[in-house]
Amino acid sequence: MKYYSLNKQAPDSSFENAVRKGLAPDRGLYFPEQITPLNENFFEKLDELSNSEIAFKAIQQFVGEEIPKGDLEQIVEETLNFDFPIVDLEEGISTLELFHGPTMAFKDVGARFMARCLGYFNRNSDAEVTVLVATSGDTGGAVASGFLGVKGVRVVILYPSGKVSDVQEKQLTTLGQNITALEVDGTFDDCQDMVKKAFLDIDLTSKLELTSANSINVARWLPQMFYFMFAYKQLKALNKPIVFSVPSGNFGNICAGMIAQKLGFPIEHFIASNNTNNVVTRFLETDTYDPQPSIQTISNAMDVGNPSNFIRIQALHNNDINTLKSNLSSYSFSDDETKTALDKIYSNSGYIADPHGAVGYLGAKAYLSNHPNTQVIFLETAHPTKFLDVVEDVVSKKIELPPQIKAVIDQKKQATFVKDYEEFKSFMLKF
Repeated sequence: MKYYSLNKQAPDSSFENAVRKGLAPDRGLYFPEQITPLNENFFEKLDELSNSEIAFKAIQQFVGEEIPKGDLEQIVEETLNFDFPIVDLEEGISTLELFHGPTMAFKDVGARFMARCLGYFNRNSDAEVTVLVATSGDTGGAVASGFLGVKGVRVVILYPSGKVSDVQEKQLTTLGQNITALEVDGTFDDCQDMVKKAFLDIDLTSKLELTSANSINVARWLPQMFYFMFAYKQLKALNKPIVFSVPSGNFGNICAGMIAQKLGFPIEHFIASNNTNNVVTRFLETDTYDPQPSIQTISNAMDVGNPSNFIRIQALHNNDINTLKSNLSSYSFSDDETKTALDKIYSNSGYIADPHGAVGYLGAKAYLSNHPNTQVIFLETAHPTKFLDVVEDVVSKKIELPPQIKAVIDQKKQATFVKDYEEFKSFMLKF
């Protein structure tokens, strides 16, 4: 499999090079040259396949022969050693729980897969790769956990000061070893801009081999298609059109779901459920793409003003807005609406969602009102205990901390504060 830059000003790339570099030399995102649908026999036997077997069949074409079959099977098996259950909440609405991994967030899948791919590529090398990652919440913890102790990899995580939850901060600042946290005076967009600028900075790139573990990296992005497939397997017996409502920030997750659709999974439609950071909602309404500075909300992992992966979504739809609109709807909701949804979900079903899941639920309700014969699955992307101050205040219930959270909550934070790019660059040159 070859990958090309969506800016179309760079040479084609191998999978390994795309993983190692993160971005193409022309600053474009890498995109697979072709996507070949899975054969009919695969879908006929889907019920007989394990999650790992489904995932291996799906990812194999994107890796090609660069990782041998047995090694890739092991990588997939290690990536997916937890469950992805569906919970029915009300007529026409279910939730897909993606928080049963080590950091209790959906990003565990992509982070673990990418870390193991890099570990494979570094197996016979003394070279060191520095992974730069900007986080608006859950990415940092997932990457820290996924890459902890991986040979030949150092990780630097940039997160916005005061704009992640206490649990999220502990997950990315307490592990030590090859994990370093930088607390940035700014927003997630500022963190993401620093990472992107670093890749263009010859002073840094001449000294360090840099890659990114954000969803711009193909090995972080593509594996997120797996759980859309697992959900379809669980729900296909309903014989109803299946629609996914995805809480959307940087849009890598929903874009990966669209890859599953391209592979032949019969997904009827996608819903991008936004908080107040709603550039895509506005784009689908006005046909004008107008990024804005991000706004802090209670669903902080979605506080992204200029989502990087939206260009991939446009490419999947041949950059035709009408084709895109036929496959994607988008709605935007305020913090007050999100809190009301948290309360409603708990009151009606006893289910405790997190703020991001609540936004996904609202998107599901909005779509279902005009498409009553569909089954809408909203993604519950993180465990509610990661947002205790918000959730417990709304549902008036003390939530017991799961073991994954207990393991870090009392650990000492270790982070370096940086004000701007120059301070960040100075830190990296001494790193």
